Amino acid sequence: MALRRNRAAFNRRQAALARNDMRTWQVERRKRTRQLIELGGLVVKAGIVDLTNDDRATIYGALLWISAKLQSDEGEHARDLWGSKGRQAFDAERREERMGRRT
Repeated sequence: MALRRNRAAFNRRQAALARNDMRTWQVERRKRTRQLIELGGLVVKAGIVDLTNDDRATIYGALLWISAKLQSDEGEHARDLWGSKGRQAFDAERREERMGRRT
């Protein structure tokens, strides 16, 4: 009888560990999914989908060009320039949203 209780406790413990591992995996998967959705949203927000007529090869080629640029000698300058433009665009969007709420 004690052996059965011990075995049952062991099985419960193993099941709890498996559930916890699954939850951790699910949380990480959801984080990655959210990140990918947000990045896709930026591609749409920048107008790239419309400008390329949703041509995935063109979009991928442009992203590869960006990656090569960031890895070049001009990478730091490009990162600073693009970061500044992005922050300005986000700030302008926030200002527009605030102004829209006031009217």
